[in-house]
Amino acid sequence: MLLGTWNLENLYRPGGPFGPEDRAAYDTKLAALAAVITELDPALLGVQEVGEPAALADLVTTVGGDWHTVLSGHPDHRGIRVGVLSRTPLRVLADTKAFAARLRPVQTEDKGGTTGKAGRGLLAVETDGDAGPLRVAVAHLKSKLLTYPNKRFHPLDEGERVRFGAYALFRRAAEAAALRELAGQLLAGDGRVRDVAVLGDLNDDEHAATTQLLLGPPGSELATAGFDRPDLGDAERLWNVAGHIPADERFSRVHSGRRELIDHILLSHRLIHRVTTAGTGLPDAGPPRLPSVGEDPTRRRGAVGSDHAPVWVRLGA
Repeated sequence: MLLGTWNLENLYRPGGPFGPEDRAAYDTKLAALAAVITELDPALLGVQEVGEPAALADLVTTVGGDWHTVLSGHPDHRGIRVGVLSRTPLRVLADTKAFAARLRPVQTEDKGGTTGKAGRGLLAVETDGDAGPLRVAVAHLKSKLLTYPNKRFHPLDEGERVRFGAYALFRRAAEAAALRELAGQLLAGDGRVRDVAVLGDLNDDEHAATTQLLLGPPGSELATAGFDRPDLGDAERLWNVAGHIPADERFSRVHSGRRELIDHILLSHRLIHRVTTAGTGLPDAGPPRLPSVGEDPTRRRGAVGSDHAPVWVRLGA
């Protein structure tokens, strides 16, 4: 069974302010995305940056075959949201933007404005896996690409850059805490007997503090002596499959020429011990070929395919 996560990059129908400008560009984008999904052939795929439900329906039609889809009902201000494509029926367990209990609102801009909710919905679903129920959370945390007042993508000075970087980090950390709380609900006290996966664009690498928040109690990391030594923390832990991805493939986006793994798959104890292989892009195709993106996302409007590579993991019996 293969599980994956993929940021589809501005999946909108043509004619709006964010998607392709015309039908020909849209059809080219759909064909490029569909070709990857077809070759990847996932049992379940978490997706991000779905701008319109109708656009996801167009993509599924282009892929062909029988799929079940669910989208979060909580898009951001641009209309993008997370979703799930699955070969088996899906049951929605949660769809929320709420911060974790007792976490106060965080500052978002210079005038002192705050937010007490995630920018995009956190979606949790359940489906029938090949070894019993599979529970999956899908997320798209606050971007590292910063937007300044008056919709600027470049700061007026270094002070503004640092402040807005901090605001984004506040939000991403709070959203990570909310996602971890949701993951805890899916684990329901014991990931040693439950199959739970967290999929998404976390907008930071596997060593970042926001990503590390999601792992739960420290210890038993991949490639350490503690991995095969059971302890009480195994019930609540999640493991990032990044350690199973070959080093030369361990990136899902290229930013200013620098390779980054910002899309992640985290698995519960029972699932991590079923991993056979993991990777980015397409299996057996080597390192993904990705464009390098900069600070202005509008320059990618109408681009073919996605600026992210899918991240996937294959599970054995």
